[in-house]
Amino acid sequence: MPQGIVGEFLSLKEETDADLLAMQCGDFYEFFADDAETVGRELDLKVSQKSSHGSSYPMAGVPLDDLTPYLKALVERGYRVAVAEQYETDGGHAREVTRVVTPGTLLETSREDAQYLASVVREGDRYGLAFADVTTGQFLVTSVEGADAAGSELYRFDPVELLPGPEVRSDDAFLRRVRDQGVKLTTFETEAFAPGRARHALREQFGDAAESVGLGEGVTVRAAGAVLAYVTETNAGVTASMTRLRTYEPTDHLTLDATTQRNLELTETMHGDRSGSLVDAIDHTVTSAGGRLLREWVTRPRRDRDEIERRLDCVEALATHALARERLRDTLDGAYDLERLASRAAGGRADASDLLSIRDTLALLPSLAEAIEESALANSPLAEVVGRPDREAARDLHGELDAALADDPPKTVTQGELLRKGYDDELDELIERHAEIREWLDSLAAREKREHGLSHVTVDRNRTDGYYIQVGKSVADQVPEHYREIKTLKNSKRFVTDELEEREREVLRIEEARADLEYELFCELRTRIGERAELLQDVGRVLAEVDALVSLATHAAGQDWTRPTLTEPGPIEIEAGRHPVVEQTTEFVPNDLYMGGGVAASRERAGGHANEERDFLIVTGPNMSGKSTYMRQAALITLLAQVGSFVPARSARVGVVDGIFTRVGALDELAQGRSTFMVEMQELSNILHSATDESLVILDEVGRGTATYDGISIAWAATEYLHNEIRCKTLFATHYHELTSLAEHLPRVANVHVAAEERDGDVTFLRTVEEGATDRSYGIHVADLAGVPQPVVARASEVLDRLREEKAIEAKGGSSGAPVQAVFDLGSGQFAAEGGSGRTTETTEATATEEAASDGGGLDPELEAVLDELRGTDVNDTSPLELMGRVQEWQRRLDTE
Repeated sequence: MPQGIVGEFLSLKEETDADLLAMQCGDFYEFFADDAETVGRELDLKVSQKSSHGSSYPMAGVPLDDLTPYLKALVERGYRVAVAEQYETDGGHAREVTRVVTPGTLLETSREDAQYLASVVREGDRYGLAFADVTTGQFLVTSVEGADAAGSELYRFDPVELLPGPEVRSDDAFLRRVRDQGVKLTTFETEAFAPGRARHALREQFGDAAESVGLGEGVTVRAAGAVLAYVTETNAGVTASMTRLRTYEPTDHLTLDATTQRNLELTETMHGDRSGSLVDAIDHTVTSAGGRLLREWVTRPRRDRDEIERRLDCVEALATHALARERLRDTLDGAYDLERLASRAAGGRADASDLLSIRDTLALLPSLAEAIEESALANSPLAEVVGRPDREAARDLHGELDAALADDPPKTVTQGELLRKGYDDELDELIERHAEIREWLDSLAAREKREHGLSHVTVDRNRTDGYYIQVGKSVADQVPEHYREIKTLKNSKRFVTDELEEREREVLRIEEARADLEYELFCELRTRIGERAELLQDVGRVLAEVDALVSLATHAAGQDWTRPTLTEPGPIEIEAGRHPVVEQTTEFVPNDLYMGGGVAASRERAGGHANEERDFLIVTGPNMSGKSTYMRQAALITLLAQVGSFVPARSARVGVVDGIFTRVGALDELAQGRSTFMVEMQELSNILHSATDESLVILDEVGRGTATYDGISIAWAATEYLHNEIRCKTLFATHYHELTSLAEHLPRVANVHVAAEERDGDVTFLRTVEEGATDRSYGIHVADLAGVPQPVVARASEVLDRLREEKAIEAKGGSSGAPVQAVFDLGSGQFAAEGGSGRTTETTEATATEEAASDGGGLDPELEAVLDELRGTDVNDTSPLELMGRVQEWQRRLDTE
């Protein structure tokens, strides 16, 4: 181990499991050795060399007061950074690690979204989850059944750091997906997850509230306790801002698994961009807290009709009264993020400018209340919203801050001039004495000129010379005898006097005393503000809620959205519905949607046939015609209604659903050993296991990743299972036109299609949804639009025509060089020579067996056994996954023959 300052650095680094160490050395925080190289590379800092006991080490540093932005940049890149502070001792000074800053414990974040530190604990198939946002004091816990549900909650909250419990294996699929999201996985001491220790930590933090909120299961206690222990151990200093422990049930909110959130592009597009997402489209908030809350509402829509209707009442009042809405918006535009400021104050990290922001934001609450009470909004639930916080306590806190803080305090809190005159008697005496001396110093030059007949005299101060009297060289020989020269310049000389030095010593003593006293008073003030974190959080949440509601109303008024009518349970009836994102970028063709019981009257109004049990729609139509958009807009309109938002439609009646599930195209995940088809089947499996009769299911193609007949079989069986067993509302887009015949046999299935018009060989996609099934997919037309070479398009059209007419096809380019006339047999998937007498490929196994039977040989016993099992299988009473397993087994047995 090297000696000296580098040795001390490396020794401190060994004491922590942090990735990097910032060690205070006087007026700088220094990084040495490998840490310096890393910081230099990540932050583009200059790396120099530090000599220590005959060796040289890389060194990089940042000024003491500038650590925060560098620390933030490193932590947001995923590094854990330990901070070692320097303190004075009898023998000089020493250093110790005072905190470890991690992605989940960073207070000085630049993220506007919530910044959750999460923990997950597993007991059997039960998972406990805890989510704490140290920047706002939010603390939420829950438990769920199964890894998929745990993964969905983690995806919904999008934590920046996750503490997996000891029973959670690093190779768990949901944990791999979390890691792929960029979440920092941190291994934490096993003891922190022990039930007894965790429960004790919760009692210490929340008192009796830890029991009264009904934590219940050990998994939730263990997860919550681990988060508290981690925040305490890293010395984030923000446990004081965690004033409430809230339990929630996932069933209180709409079930949205990770796949559905991604497919519906709620917070980001498939490419990972915020632009183009639902949140981006509807977010007109003017505060970071309002935007954060709006995102929470979108990813966690409610199932409680009373709460949804309350939000809708607020949105309706705001959308109707534009002047009042704009007044609220203007008022909120000056608000700072009170929840985060409360955490900074509670953690002892707020500076004077943070307290000024708290003061100015508290002043907005009366203005907000006044804007509501003096308008037509007075009779809306908004009046109740702004009445939640203790307005009198907020006013008193604002008054205390206003009386204490200077209007323009310095950036640092240790140099004085933070507080107003009149705030503290002892401080006032120092301020007055300081003012007297400054007045004496300011008038010194004039007195010296007058008393000694000097010209070109100035009095100033710098770091090197302190206070001095500067006289021009032309009159320097006229200065009085008590002047002592300290420096000669080109055109002047500098002098001091005993009296000036005494005044300087006194002003420095007063400034130091004032800075010390102000810092002490400021810290006391900050502590009192931190102790009122709960009040600040209450006010902050109210401002955020009003901002989010104003945002929804602003969008509704600007985009001609309408208030949905909610039923529970009930049909989904949407008239002239639109996609909330797509309509902003293109001229959109609205469409109707009618699903669920009791829609006969609506269908008759629309000119269609009446069907009281219409809750499964098979959607067919050309590629690129708008099938996916139609289905997604149905899901998004349903979701927005349960957010408490108006919706893009002429009218909408929405039966509250318990979950939305989607299966939309997939990409190979070869690194995880999963093909497109495997991903597709796993998503289908999740839906078939998770959806209920109160869910909305969106299937955008099923079975396309395998052979045609296999795919049709799976899609057919899945349709029957959803219809017969789950009985949920379903929209199923497919190119398997064979499925449309199910509408003739299953009572709740109906066909709709996206219309296209073909004229003189040109195809126009009309984007309108009409009753009945389509008879064509126009795939070759889409290939042409995509730029496929014309010879290929022409040849594809020719082959398609021959297939439709069941005529022979010339297989061009054979090895013999001569064209071969062949008919493609869809049943066998093989070419047969025209007339059926010969084959261009090997005879299929099934056909060979038939020939053997016709020759009197009879069926092979194994084949006959498979056929008997096939005949005895009840498709309606067999789950899709079990049916798939049987089919695979039959194929294996036949392949071995």
